[in-house]
Amino acid sequence: MFSALTGLGLSTAAGLNAYIPLLVVGVLSNITDAVKLPDGYDWLSNWGVLGVLALLLTAEFVLDKVPAVDTVNDVIQTAIRPASGGVVFSATSAAAELDNSTWMAENPWIGWVLGIVMALAVHLLKTAARPVVNTTTAGTGAPVASVAEDSGALGLSLVAIFAPILVVLALILLALIAWWVIKRVRRLRARRRSRLASP
Repeated sequence: MFSALTGLGLSTAAGLNAYIPLLVVGVLSNITDAVKLPDGYDWLSNWGVLGVLALLLTAEFVLDKVPAVDTVNDVIQTAIRPASGGVVFSATSAAAELDNSTWMAENPWIGWVLGIVMALAVHLLKTAARPVVNTTTAGTGAPVASVAEDSGALGLSLVAIFAPILVVLALILLALIAWWVIKRVRRLRARRRSRLASP
């Protein structure tokens, strides 16, 4: 169970920022015993790979804080964030050994699918929310939202590794945010339609 929560937490974080959970997993696997990468994922702890991920994170950190540019960045990230979610979910499958679960170990593709789906769902939520934030704040909310998302990705990554049971609370909070965003997007669309319909 804990391995699944760790994977879900990391893939959720990847939906907010593709590079933070990858860096957290890679760095922690090098400097602690908290993360043990399964066979085939040693590349994730390579310092050269981590350096490239840090450069990509720096670029996203800057681009995601600029209104309109953040929307273009989200379009590009539509492929990257779900892929990152699949990687981090699968890369932590070694945790299955810690809670004596063999089901995930026998079906490694499940981790990929769950990670991709979770990261994609969060990414789509973020992609829907950001234009609402930009519109309602005349663009001034973009950096604030971006910092909140980056902080959430880092916090959730660390919680997923060190206190996976708390991932359940994070997922409940995310569901509430999703409900609020969907409601807000529908309201904005209804206002636009009524403005267009009025003479």
